[in-house]
Amino acid sequence: MLTFYTNPASRGQIVRWMLEETGVPYETVVLDYGGSMKTPEYLAINPMGKVPAIVNDGHAITESAAICTYLADVFPAAGLAPAPAERHDYYRWLFFAAGPIEAVFTAKAIGWEVPEGKQGMAGFGSFDLAIDTLEHAVAGKAFVAGGAFSAADVYVGSMLDFRLNFKMLTPRPSFDAYLAPLRDRAAYKRAKGIDAALMAK
Repeated sequence: MLTFYTNPASRGQIVRWMLEETGVPYETVVLDYGGSMKTPEYLAINPMGKVPAIVNDGHAITESAAICTYLADVFPAAGLAPAPAERHDYYRWLFFAAGPIEAVFTAKAIGWEVPEGKQGMAGFGSFDLAIDTLEHAVAGKAFVAGGAFSAADVYVGSMLDFRLNFKMLTPRPSFDAYLAPLRDRAAYKRAKGIDAALMAK
């Protein structure tokens, strides 16, 4: 049994959606901030003391993008990754969202501005450049990486969904057009329902 460690008010929502897309059975362990996330037992799984994490066949995987990529590879029957020779956009945009986009929102949240002339030293350049590049990734596309839904859509879609819902990102027609069919997926709805029920407890 695959074990999923999460808190419903966390990036665990990304992995929950991914797990629901795979269709594989899994056990959920809900951890609380500052409490069970910091126990020796959980720190042996993730020394950072944060969620999400999964343990599968005795192996721990942390970091949401890594978990999504791993699950797509380990459960190929779910069809959540392109063929290896066609993964250029899959890797490109999944890890763009996990790297520069995550970093630029963190910088914005703490009020850190890249000094003039130093943009090349920051992986995201500037907020506007990063968001314009993200729009380039999804504009006019049903899926971010080719002709089929993939783990990259789970990650990029989750990131956009969260930031737009919490008014951290100004809506753009291309973002709305990309997200609308993702939000209508059965696995997305199941995942959101599970986490909403957990948050209500």
